[in-house]
Amino acid sequence: MVGYRVQNTESFNPTYICSYCLLLLRDPVQLIDCAHRMCQSCANEQEGDMITCSECHEKTNRNKLLIDRGFKNDMMILSIVCSLCNWTGMLNIYQNHLDQNHPNPICHACNQKFNSVNNLDRHIQYHCEKIIVDCPLKEFGCQETILRINLSQHYLSEQHQNILMYFVHHLKSIVSQVMCNQLQIPSQTTIDHRQITDNMTIPLQEIDDTVNVLSDGIETLDSDIQRVNTESIHHKNTLDSLIPQLSTLKISIEEENKVLDSIKINQEVLQQDVESMGQKLNDMKMSSYDGTFVWKINDVQEKMAAAQSDRQTSIYSPPFYSSSTGYKMCLRLYLNGDGNARRTHVSLFFVLMRGEYDAILKFPFAYKVIYCLYDQSNQQNHIIDSFKPDIKSNSFQRPRSDMNIASGIPKFVPLTKLQNDKNTYIRDNTMYIKVIIDFDNIPKTMLPYVLSLNPGLTYSIQQTMIQQENVRQERLLASSTTNIQTDQLTTGNLQDIDTLSNISSGNNIN
Repeated sequence: MVGYRVQNTESFNPTYICSYCLLLLRDPVQLIDCAHRMCQSCANEQEGDMITCSECHEKTNRNKLLIDRGFKNDMMILSIVCSLCNWTGMLNIYQNHLDQNHPNPICHACNQKFNSVNNLDRHIQYHCEKIIVDCPLKEFGCQETILRINLSQHYLSEQHQNILMYFVHHLKSIVSQVMCNQLQIPSQTTIDHRQITDNMTIPLQEIDDTVNVLSDGIETLDSDIQRVNTESIHHKNTLDSLIPQLSTLKISIEEENKVLDSIKINQEVLQQDVESMGQKLNDMKMSSYDGTFVWKINDVQEKMAAAQSDRQTSIYSPPFYSSSTGYKMCLRLYLNGDGNARRTHVSLFFVLMRGEYDAILKFPFAYKVIYCLYDQSNQQNHIIDSFKPDIKSNSFQRPRSDMNIASGIPKFVPLTKLQNDKNTYIRDNTMYIKVIIDFDNIPKTMLPYVLSLNPGLTYSIQQTMIQQENVRQERLLASSTTNIQTDQLTTGNLQDIDTLSNISSGNNIN
């Protein structure tokens, strides 16, 4: 605890100020030997039996401290201004004001929070490293104001050392003058006077010896400062000679940095090329070049959950091609539906992409697109659907960007079919979708057969089998048509015979 910190400290009589903490006295005690006062808590700060007065440096035995209640009562009517706000009042109610209105004050210098103003004042007075304080030698010309944390550094500065030397010499001259005055006492003085002189001479001699030691120390420090200054000049000259070399080195480093920057740019371009080539290689591995493509979709449940939470509403298939120089295409799948099919169906769309050979291909794209969701059981109840492109739509014109707007079948598969645990379209968290670009106008009746063929067969074998099946179905259709016509002819002949019989019978009657 320290004295009271108030805004109007300078307006009070100095007798009300503690010489130790320099604040308004709190619980004042009087030092009997010198009659000066200090806060009781400030006196308790000093260790040992002797209390040193901060004002006159007189030492008083701790047993001779007098608790000055009368002086304290006189102070209670002092009008003070709160150190933390503009409140004014008498000192006797100041502590109540602090407790009620400032229970958790904050240091304005370091922003540390305290549980009482007393602890804050003690922190500000002795410990806060960010408080600005005056140099202890301010009275002797050192007018610097320094952060408390920088005081030690300030003490080593040339300005402070010079003022300290002046202070020591000044103190030495005062001590010498006092000693001379004491030695000039007339010889006819009484024995008591000589005894007093002897008693004063001893401590004065001790002070003089101490001042001499300090003076020698300061002169040594001054010599050290001069030596350091000389070395600093030498180092400065050395640095000045190195500056041209540093400039040359700096230019060399800048040139090397430019070379490194250009290499870095080339590396980035090469990295992009490598990544692009890698992507193309991956696409080539998974792509087909015959207008058909089987898309294997892994982690279906995770992708469906991502679509339901809107984290990723759609996914794209790898690109595929109608031929090695043909159209570039891909599929876009919404596992939770899109538009008016959202949350009810799986939406499957066709995307026309910009390809290398678009300039020689025919647009708009007008070929029927056939989809098939594979049934992974032996029953082969595949879900098949198709659509014919709207040649007026921008989706099927020549792509001017990486890909056109997707178009296709919003209600491809009801979600209820896929959400059933016993569904046969998702097995091992995987589903397969096949797309066929119908360049040959495959009859609708042929689609179940086409999509039931083993995907492991080569494209040419599949085409041969499709052609054979098509011929077979055409023959069956032709045979069925012939039988129907024969039946119709036979029925007609029988009707003619019946008619002739009726006519003949009629003639006989007549």
